[in-house]
Amino acid sequence: MLSYIIKRLLRMIPQLFLISIIAFVIIQLPPGDYLTEYLNRLRASGATVDQYEVERFTRMYGLDRPMYMQYLKWIGNIVTEFNFGYSFEWQKPVNEVIGGRMPMTFMIALLAWIVSWGIAIPIGIFAAVKQYSIADYFFTLMGFIGLAVPPFLLALVIMYVAFDSFGIRVGGLFSPEYQLERWSLAKVQDLLQHIWVPVLLLAIVGTANIMRTMRATMLDELRKQYVTVARAKGLSELRVLLSYPVRLAINPILSQTFYVLPWLFSGGMVVEIVLNLPTAGPAMWISLMAQDMYLAGSYILIMGALTALGGLISDILLAVVDPRIRFGGVETS
Repeated sequence: MLSYIIKRLLRMIPQLFLISIIAFVIIQLPPGDYLTEYLNRLRASGATVDQYEVERFTRMYGLDRPMYMQYLKWIGNIVTEFNFGYSFEWQKPVNEVIGGRMPMTFMIALLAWIVSWGIAIPIGIFAAVKQYSIADYFFTLMGFIGLAVPPFLLALVIMYVAFDSFGIRVGGLFSPEYQLERWSLAKVQDLLQHIWVPVLLLAIVGTANIMRTMRATMLDELRKQYVTVARAKGLSELRVLLSYPVRLAINPILSQTFYVLPWLFSGGMVVEIVLNLPTAGPAMWISLMAQDMYLAGSYILIMGALTALGGLISDILLAVVDPRIRFGGVETS
């Protein structure tokens, strides 16, 4: 197992460099650059633009260099100094922009992930055991609705109903009076009053998807011969389910763990924009629209790195849970 993990980690190094190249090229593909967008906004507002200032900004931001030189400088600073560059739009280092938004991003997405798994897995097991019952049909219908309704649309509906019917403003994570206040018990209580909305919205799609996957895999396992044999030995139904089919049926869900880490980072970007949350999603959207190449490229690079790391964690979890993989696949890789 240890040798497998080391090999996978070494294999990730060229993957990360390839991801960094793709990320930097993607942000450079649209015509123009940040300075062009910035000057267009100045001209649209009626301000005059001095050509000397344009040239100074071009040299200062390194936009006069070839793309490969800009990339080498960027990736070199990341490897040697863990410095992701400078955000033109936010006028501060990329590390500060990302670091300032990461705690709330991870908190919301992690809570949504826990809620999704905590609700979806028991419901998926129950629906499979009670196949074709009223409860099964109900949860299946709820799953289809959860997959069909876009979370951002549900966010708009919740915001409208909350304000129109209850006079509650749903949006942001803090009330205006707590926005710039230091952390205190009152601020934490205010956060708890706001955070349930984005957590619920982000959990809906994940719950519906995991529930349907768990139900389908459980149905496959319940029809196998080993379940009949276990029941014939006189084991309780709960022990039969937890000892055998659940352990195997959960494998496809564990294999999706590599989606979790980038999801924890990016969250539901559109939902976060609609709710005006101080998280990573809106900042990434602004950086893409403004062609803030270092910030946007850093976001894409980090999400790619988290996806690769999540793939490694998924394989390790599968090897731990399923002995067939541990002895037949992982250690022989």
